Amino acid sequence: MQIKGNIVVLGASSNPNRVSYMATKLLKNKGYNLTAIGIRKGKIENIDVETEVSNSQDNIEAITVFLNPERQKKYYNYILDQNPTSLIFNPGTENPELEALALARNIKIISCCTIALLTVNML
Repeated sequence: MQIKGNIVVLGASSNPNRVSYMATKLLKNKGYNLTAIGIRKGKIENIDVETEVSNSQDNIEAITVFLNPERQKKYYNYILDQNPTSLIFNPGTENPELEALALARNIKIISCCTIALLTVNML
């Protein structure tokens, strides 16, 4: 699977010790167009981490999730409205409820670490 469009990092953190920080940085270094959405505003190098979602994004190929299932709930409508090709659940973020909603809209579910996918050139 090769993602060619825009990627949303949901749960991005400006804390360099967080996996979402490392994944966002790696995605950017590999040349992906990113939108970073987090609990708190901040920066990951030159990428702004926003706290508000916008439905004005085009061609969202993937949303990679770094939020626990409880925190994901407020983003359900946003995720589904973006109609991404893929929804990536990083370890610890798996959510059967959201997976079912996404599958009903033909969104492919991937349960794997984004960094691992990038490392083996599957993203």
